[in-house]
Amino acid sequence: GSESAISVCGQDQGAVRRLVEKPENPPSNLAWVGVYLFDKSIHEAVRAIAPSGRGELEITDAIQWMIDSGLLVSSEVLTGWWIDTGKLTPLLEANRLVLERLEPQLDGEVDSASRVEGRVVLEVGARIVRSTVRGPAIIGRDTTVTDSFVGPYSAIGDACVIAHSELEHSVVLSRSRITNVPRLVDSLIGRDVELFNSEQKPRAIRAMLGDHSQVDVGC
Repeated sequence: GSESAISVCGQDQGAVRRLVEKPENPPSNLAWVGVYLFDKSIHEAVRAIAPSGRGELEITDAIQWMIDSGLLVSSEVLTGWWIDTGKLTPLLEANRLVLERLEPQLDGEVDSASRVEGRVVLEVGARIVRSTVRGPAIIGRDTTVTDSFVGPYSAIGDACVIAHSELEHSVVLSRSRITNVPRLVDSLIGRDVELFNSEQKPRAIRAMLGDHSQVDVGC
């Protein structure tokens, strides 16, 4: 559509002939997904092009310069799924699709009071204590899950702490701590985040949020 760069490719060996940036009338049904592998000729291309109208050197201009200079720019048509993970909902959907293919592997520790159900990856150094992990899910290296429930389609990064909490269909990146959170769903938690319920009186939501944060206060 008009929001995607379009590549027009040769049908013989996938040679790219022309790049069309955000066209109103796309010349083909091939969308350019923005993943590249370059050799050193890209440096010459970048030196040769001029800034665009918005004052930036555009990668599309550099690639087109290479094509116009007779260099081979080849393409490969993706036949599987492709998701732009720049927003929360598609990122969680991509996480779900990846976890659907998960093969169980338990390299961490699970105590006798815990349950690990379904397709779960427990990486080295991870510990499950008095908790339930229901797959598909992945628990990262050196992460501790204590007195908690980690539900399906959850991916927890390295060196995290999940304590006295319940979460599912969520992504938690490395070194984050979730404590005393009764229910967390459909969420993305970044690195080095602390999410907790202090039970401090008066009861209120107290937050420190960075740029472009999104919070659904569903209580």
